[in-house]
Amino acid sequence: QVQLVESGGGLVQAGGSLRLSCLVSGLTVSNVVTAWFRQPPGRERHFVSTIARIKNTTYYAEAVQGRFTMYRDSAKNTVYLQMNSLKPEDTAVYYCGARREDRLVVSAARYEYDYWGQGAQVTVSS
Repeated sequence: QVQLVESGGGLVQAGGSLRLSCLVSGLTVSNVVTAWFRQPPGRERHFVSTIARIKNTTYYAEAVQGRFTMYRDSAKNTVYLQMNSLKPEDTAVYYCGARREDRLVVSAARYEYDYWGQGAQVTVSS
């Protein structure tokens, strides 16, 4: 059974930092495409970042480029999202997603992901 469990959300002032974690079980993070998405209040879930299976290549949405960093720790089977210089518009529920092992290509499309965590609330105050 595949499970993704996010942690690390919370309340932070603008300009601050948070690190989200996504502990994965039932999959090996180095063998699958994983991603972070977020859903602001009253809006749809949209892409934040993804990491490829090989070479740890990462891709980011323009809104977070240069401020967020996604990486994984294979020993802990965990993916992370380091968020710096946070802004009030970063306020959202953040979700970790993973594709099936036979789906090898990175994607920014929500429907391409097969497994999701329960979400972690991030609130940035001004």
